[in-house]
Amino acid sequence: QLQIVESGGGLVQPGGSLRLSCVVSGITLNLTGIAWLRQAPGKERDGILCISIDGETTYYVESVKGRFTISRNVTQNTVFLQMNRLKPEDTATYYCAIEKPCSGLPAGYDSWGQGTQVTVSS
Repeated sequence: QLQIVESGGGLVQPGGSLRLSCVVSGITLNLTGIAWLRQAPGKERDGILCISIDGETTYYVESVKGRFTISRNVTQNTVFLQMNRLKPEDTATYYCAIEKPCSGLPAGYDSWGQGTQVTVSS
């Protein structure tokens, strides 16, 4: 049974950092890409970046390049999102989702968790 659990969100000041975790069960990371998405209040859920089966990163949002990094621990079946130099506009609920392959197409996301809230505010 596929299960995805995100954690690590919280309140952080502008310029700060957070590390989100996504524990996946029911499928191994060697068989699927994993994407991080976010949904700000009143907006649609959009993909941010994805890590492929081969461990390669694809960015879907220009504004996070150089600030957000996706990584994974295949042994722990966990994907991480390291977010640095956070901005108020990064405030959103963050989700990870199955995405194989990494495409950024809305129809390509399958199964995500309950999300974790990130609030960037002073």
